[in-house]
Amino acid sequence: MVPLGYYLILAAGLFAVGALGAILRRNALIVLMSLELMLNAANLTLVAFARAHHDMRGHVLAFLVIAVAAAEAAVGLAIVVGVFRTRKTVAVDEINEMKF
Repeated sequence: MVPLGYYLILAAGLFAVGALGAILRRNALIVLMSLELMLNAANLTLVAFARAHHDMRGHVLAFLVIAVAAAEAAVGLAIVVGVFRTRKTVAVDEINEMKF
């Protein structure tokens, strides 16, 4: 059996990579992917603690987070496509106002 600490170290690493990607990258698609990576790190933590405590509530909460992340990805991708159609760019720095 894998100790809980290993899962938490992996989740912290995934979250750190996602946070760095969201902060340092300028492409909106990469930022969305980084946010998904951070949500998956949180899910890994939820499931690891739920398994360690033999409780199914963490698994249910992780499932709900996955559903919210899927909706966030769909809406975010639709916004990025809409912005790309009008501005011809997905660079976060170049999209500084919502006027079209």
